[in-house]
Amino acid sequence: MLDCLRALGVEVSDEADVITIVGRGFRAWRSPSNPLDAGNSGTAMRMLLGLLAAQDFTSTLVGDESLTRRPMRRAIEPLSQMGARITSVDGHAPLTVAGGPLQGIAYAPAIPSAQVKSAVLLAGLHAAGRTSVTEPAQTRDHTERAFAAFGIDLEINGLTVSVDGGQTIRPQQLTIPGDFSSAAFWMVGAAALPGSEVAIENVGLNPTRTGLVDVLRRYGARVDIEPTSDVAGEPIGTIVVAAGRTGAVAISPEEVPILIDELPAVAALAATGGEVSVHGATELRVKESDRIAALVAGFRALGIEAEERPDGFVVRGSGAPAGGVADARGDHRMAMAFAIAALAAQRPSRVEGADAVDVSYPGFFETLATLVSPA
Repeated sequence: MLDCLRALGVEVSDEADVITIVGRGFRAWRSPSNPLDAGNSGTAMRMLLGLLAAQDFTSTLVGDESLTRRPMRRAIEPLSQMGARITSVDGHAPLTVAGGPLQGIAYAPAIPSAQVKSAVLLAGLHAAGRTSVTEPAQTRDHTERAFAAFGIDLEINGLTVSVDGGQTIRPQQLTIPGDFSSAAFWMVGAAALPGSEVAIENVGLNPTRTGLVDVLRRYGARVDIEPTSDVAGEPIGTIVVAAGRTGAVAISPEEVPILIDELPAVAALAATGGEVSVHGATELRVKESDRIAALVAGFRALGIEAEERPDGFVVRGSGAPAGGVADARGDHRMAMAFAIAALAAQRPSRVEGADAVDVSYPGFFETLATLVSPA
């Protein structure tokens, strides 16, 4: 994302743990000399798509092989209704955006997606009139909280978010909380392995992200949360998870939107016992990999009973699995899920394509090594 912003003429410095972005106004962006490479990030591609839609130049967005397979039509459609001209390869990247004046719209997507909602709202900041998005179900609301933090007026009425174009945005100094979706793997590891406990500090506690907490409690784990601060509307705190009884958890379609990134971790809950079933998660098939197929194949390879369903999966544990070789299929969350599941195995296991974890969690395996006690 930062590289794409630099290519658009934005001054960005990234030193140690501080990122500084010098805002010069939206119209000060320049036409990039090369395609903008979003790498593996669907979030970057869709948010940039919303911003580029209002520019007075043409730009192209590309990504890696995985991102090229992901559906972009759901973001292209509302932006086209606003006046953008976007061409694609059958609804996939590369995407060419011929930006220009936009008109606000009232949009009601059929599939809940925080990324699409964010793309439309970002475009709406630079559109004439009011733009609103009415979701079929609650999704993550980081964009709405960020808008408020940067002085942007928005209206939230149930599942409808509205913003008026042409607003002035004020700069901010912010602390970014630890990523809950990354912390989820440590939470699941502690919940699934008897005698385990882990404390995770300075993690984001946004209520549209913490659906996993309820899942772990239903499974039988002990979960304690201590809020410590609130930065720009984002609550931050400490989560302590300890193993308890082994149970069964069924994830309903209504829960999927707020658990979508954590579902690979949730599957690992049943590595040693109990059952996890997920329904209504067809969206998993169009992530970095077909996560339903990849999860089931990988868990079976590790000796864990797993069943693939059109819109989800069922994983059943029956004690320590045998272990084996699981293929992450180039998907960072698959690699982490298989690593956590393999902790309970009777013999050493191997995760192929494990370097994919660097997409979202560089240092994952080093941190894992500090948490695992010798047998």
